[in-house]
Parts: sequence; structure tokens; C-alpha cells
Amino acid sequence: MKVWHRRVRAIASKMLKKSGEKIVQESQSQNQHRDTQPDSEPKPMSFTEQKAVDFKQTFEDIPEALRDTPETQPSSRPPLAAILLGVLGLGAIAAGLGFWYVGQSAPTPVASPSPDASPPLVSSDTTLPSPSPTPTATESPNPLTQGLLGHLPYEEAPAEELAPIVPDGSIKLRRAAAARYQEMANAARRDGVVLVPISGFRSVNDQDYLFFDVKAQRGQVATQRAQVSAPPGYSEHHTGYAVDIGDADVPSTHLSPDFENTRAFQWLNQNAAYYSFEISFPRDNPQGVSYEPWHWRFVGDSHSLETFYKAHSLTQNEGER
Repeated sequence: MKVWHRRVRAIASKMLKKSGEKIVQESQSQNQHRDTQPDSEPKPMSFTEQKAVDFKQTFEDIPEALRDTPETQPSSRPPLAAILLGVLGLGAIAAGLGFWYVGQSAPTPVASPSPDASPPLVSSDTTLPSPSPTPTATESPNPLTQGLLGHLPYEEAPAEELAPIVPDGSIKLRRAAAARYQEMANAARRDGVVLVPISGFRSVNDQDYLFFDVKAQRGQVATQRAQVSAPPGYSEHHTGYAVDIGDADVPSTHLSPDFENTRAFQWLNQNAAYYSFEISFPRDNPQGVSYEPWHWRFVGDSHSLETFYKAHSLTQNEGER
């Protein structure tokens, strides 16, 4: 840029010098013409002469180095293409700065999460909270499949399904079981054996007395009492299908293991199956209940069969878990 300025100043100097010389020549020509004229009073200088004098004085004030300094350095004027590229570059930079400023001043939009977007990666140095252990569902015992002291749970038969098996109506069974018992008792009587029904259907309240009150009267613990009587809610007598039977000729054997020595037991052991009755608690039964030769149950229809054998199957499966 300095060389460029120096060149401009040199050109201006030459132009001023030529203009000054022309003005001086004109001034000298006028002086010569004035000298040829007869002496007269000096005339004031014209405007042109005054300008010539002022220019000469001004030119003399210009330093000599700036008047005729030759150009010793080659021209470094940039080509037109370079100038255009420079202008375009500056324009691009200005445009970029403008976009940057607009981008900084504009509010940043909050991107809504995409449903298919992957979760952000977590640095390996980030400590994540330990997940809470999933609570394990504890299976509550099913009262219909859980035994108690060797006895299984049974539902109480509806009162409208019961029928008496004795004249006073104090002992009842379900209608199907009552009808078959009467047939069996009549058949035994024809063979000279008198079967005596001691107990049939018992409600939960009745069983409550037999288990807890009698246990207290005899000073028995629960396990001892459970060997001869089921807890309330766990007696086959609730179903209306179970009956305790004795021998009318030997009442002393009622509800006793000695009943197996009577004619009544022997007849039942040989013939009860023909009337769909079976002994509930034989010797060494899997429930661990004491041997009860007097306790029989009816399994002559689907409901009675399911009532007893489903209860046994469910309990066995529960014990294998």
C-alpha cells in the first residue's frame, strides 16, 4: 500500500509541475510584452499571474524527493480477479457472522422425544441407583387344599339337601347317601345284623363342641384330640356323606377300635361296597388319623366322589411342592 501511495503522489507531483511550468511560461511571455512597452507605472498582477506565482512558491515547498522520485520497485497492484475474490470472501464472512448472530439470538427449540428414539447412553463412570427388588408374591395357603392335624377341609352341606335316616330325624345324610344307607341297613337286617347309625351330618358348630369342649373335658392336647376327632371345618361329617355306624347287639363297641370284632363290621367289610360306602380311615391311612372302623363315607355319585378324592389329590400335590 505504501508503494501505491507513493506512486499516486508522484503522478500528482508531475501534473502540478507541468501545470506550473505552463503558467510560468505564460507569465514570462506577458512580462516580455510588458517590457517592450514604454515605461509606465507598474500595473498590478493579473489573477493568472498571481496564481502562477502562488503555484511556483507552493511547488518549491514540495520536497524534492517527492517531485521526481523514480519508481525503482515493480508495480505490485493486485490483479482484478484477486480483488474480486477478496470482496467475495469478505462478503461470505460477513454473511456467516450475520447467520451466527441470528442463530445465537433465536430461542433454541426443545425437541420432543420420539417414541422410537433410543435411550441416551450412560457413561460407564455414572453410578446408577440399584433397582428395587421386585417383591415376590407369597402364595397364601388355600384353605381348600391345606390340611390341619391330618384332616382335610370340607364344605358344609346345605340343609335343604339333607334327609333323615332315623325315625326322629336327629341323624341326617344327603338325600342320595340317605337312600343308599337305608337300602344297606335293610339288607344287613335281612342277614341278621342290625346296623345302628350313631352320627351323620354335623355342622361346623357341632364339630366345634366335639373338638374343643370334649378336648378340654378329657384334658387332651390338640394333636391327641385330632386323632379321634377332626377340627371344625375339617370333618367329613360336614359333607353329609359320612356316617358313624355301630352294632345294636354290642353298644359297648360304639366309636371304638373294638368295633372291628363285631358282626356288624364284618358284614360292612364284605357288603358296604355294593351300596357305595367305604371305610374312611383304615389302618395306616396316609392322613395319619387313628384307625376308625366305625367311620364310613358314601361315594356313589360324582359330587361325593369329587368331594373326597379331589381333596386328597389337592393335598398330596400341595405337599409335593
